[in-house]
Amino acid sequence: MTGHPGDPADGCELCEAARITPWHYEDDVCWVADCEVCDVPMVVWRHHGATPPEAAVTAMLHRLGDVADARFGVDGWSFDRVMRQVPDHFHAHARDPGWWGRRFAPARPAR
Repeated sequence: MTGHPGDPADGCELCEAARITPWHYEDDVCWVADCEVCDVPMVVWRHHGATPPEAAVTAMLHRLGDVADARFGVDGWSFDRVMRQVPDHFHAHARDPGWWGRRFAPARPAR
């Protein structure tokens, strides 16, 4: 980490932005991909920090909403902005009612 606000933080898995799961959107503000833990879409701010400017939050949630609407249908999901596992890097999830059950379901065999 170089010490400037928003710089990538060493060891931050969200700063790393590894393409482990499908990605749905990206620009210079954020990226939207499936969360590898929850199996729901999540948006991640491209800058390290927990409090992005409100305009950036609005834009990020809009992008996440577009992906969630396409996946779960309008009104088939809700925002979850609680940053549980990575509390120092802004991200939010779009959760459908079945997300918790999928998280602990046995892995599906490859087709």
